[in-house]
Amino acid sequence: MIPAQFDYVRPTTVEEAVQALRDGGDDAKLLAGGQSLLPVLRLRMADPSLIIDLGGIAELKGVREDGDSVVVGAMTSHYDVARDDTLRQHVALIQEATKTVADPQVRHRGTLGGALAHADPAGDLAAPALALDAQFVIAGPDGTRTVAAADFFEDYFTTAIGEGELLTEIRFPKYTGWGARYEKFNRVAQAWSIVAVAATVKTDGGSITDARIGLTNMAGTPVRARGVEAALVGQSATEDNVRQAAQAAAEGTSPTADADAGSDYREHLARVLTGRAVLAAVG
Repeated sequence: MIPAQFDYVRPTTVEEAVQALRDGGDDAKLLAGGQSLLPVLRLRMADPSLIIDLGGIAELKGVREDGDSVVVGAMTSHYDVARDDTLRQHVALIQEATKTVADPQVRHRGTLGGALAHADPAGDLAAPALALDAQFVIAGPDGTRTVAAADFFEDYFTTAIGEGELLTEIRFPKYTGWGARYEKFNRVAQAWSIVAVAATVKTDGGSITDARIGLTNMAGTPVRARGVEAALVGQSATEDNVRQAAQAAAEGTSPTADADAGSDYREHLARVLTGRAVLAAVG
């Protein structure tokens, strides 16, 4: 199908983009890569009067170090995230997850910020961001503000980004030397996750000293498996210990039942995939 008619602007600064949002009001939509927006436009499930293309804003692209953090611009493509050396050294988990997103064509066009702002509960990047305690920098008419990942994802397809605001960058604490694994279960290659687990683990002398675990598609928002994290810390990194701790993975979740899986099956998958992810992360 052909989208309904709309106006199009391509700002070159964040300030111009914020002004365009103000001018467009409720009928304006941001284009941050288009891998979710364009299909909706073609099906006429949305008919905005204005599309604001963020692709011309250079300051929203790239990866840089800032003290104890690694900062990723919201318009950095999945392709660039997956091949960046700084992220590989300090934030390996986000790379592990990004490599599983869709296919190479989508990864070249889609962006980290666009995926996180879309907040699809089956999307592959929200759970790693939550597990990594990422910070989201948001710009709007009143300036910039920073929101923790725990407060950023509010509900299905709903985030803390307010009216007239846009996500500019994501700040990740450094996890240098931590093992990482994103374990994804889907029906066919390149499909959305039925369930996935993001795990990054720190070990010392064969013992687990810290662990961060996020779950994909186990609720309307990503979920931290805090019961598993607590059970792992201080344990030897053996298969028995890891699998026993993974039994707590479904605690505090509320998975849906749909054509792909029932809620009880998703809970089973969460336990199995958590064990696999942690074991892979600890080597």
